[in-house]
Amino acid sequence: MRVLLALGGNAMTNAQGRARVEDQQAAAVVAMRAVAELIEAGADVVVTHGNGPQVGNLLVKNEVAAAVVPPVPLDWCGAQTQATLGFTLMNALDNEFTVRGIDCPSATVVTRTLVAADDPGLTRPSKPIGRFLPEADARRLIGHGEMWEGRGEKGWRRVVASPEPLEILDGRAVRTLVDAGFVVVANGGGGIPTVREDGVLRGVEAVIDKDLGAAVLALTVAADVLVVATDVPNAVLGFGTPEAEPLGRVTVTQMREHLAAGHFASGSMGPKVDAACRFVEQGGSHAAITELSQIRDAVTGRAGTVVVPA
Repeated sequence: MRVLLALGGNAMTNAQGRARVEDQQAAAVVAMRAVAELIEAGADVVVTHGNGPQVGNLLVKNEVAAAVVPPVPLDWCGAQTQATLGFTLMNALDNEFTVRGIDCPSATVVTRTLVAADDPGLTRPSKPIGRFLPEADARRLIGHGEMWEGRGEKGWRRVVASPEPLEILDGRAVRTLVDAGFVVVANGGGGIPTVREDGVLRGVEAVIDKDLGAAVLALTVAADVLVVATDVPNAVLGFGTPEAEPLGRVTVTQMREHLAAGHFASGSMGPKVDAACRFVEQGGSHAAITELSQIRDAVTGRAGTVVVPA
């Protein structure tokens, strides 16, 4: 069985959301323990991950240093965090393999994701990222080509494009490594957003939803199962209400109906549900949404919210 495990960006921080080096290293140990268990059970594993907190840290450095050095563009931030998190995850995984006596190589692929040059999101940036700043600081960054919007008393906040992921440009390299027996870390943060114009590739200032990117990667590597690891055991209908109902096994048709009814927040559970549905609709065996401690059972459909074909 081939499993695509999608780790949320907050899976690489501590419980309070801190992303210090030591926090990320400790979180990687927990996450890679789950991967090692899957390897012991005989699965091929591809790992992808979020990078929101890590990119957020780089954006703060951009802001603080804007008067001294030009800000690093978002595609560069994505590449840097992919490499750093990949290195951190591989160290944790290799150490876990040593303890368990497992002989299995690992690799990280800094991965580009193709988006359409005419994607509407690229001309109408709307996704807020980073922290709020005073107007004077925001205007300094506007002078470097960034887009910022005033948000009332809170201050100004950066807005960027969030285009639809179309293709994993480095998918062939990822699949070759997986077929050769590697555990591969790839497409972090949804991939580095890249457009092709007149045959020329270039990165763009945008962020791709990591869960939607995970669904594309899972199909690219011919995964049987997509597991989206989050901080709750199940997706929930009526979350936060007295009528809250955790979902177990559900068909993709039913899940689409729940999504259309507005049961899942667009900034959190919504993209995870959408990604699970996309994967199953395009031929995946099943997709699961659950917490790290239940990953092994989720792979076999015994834990979490499990989305199956209609």
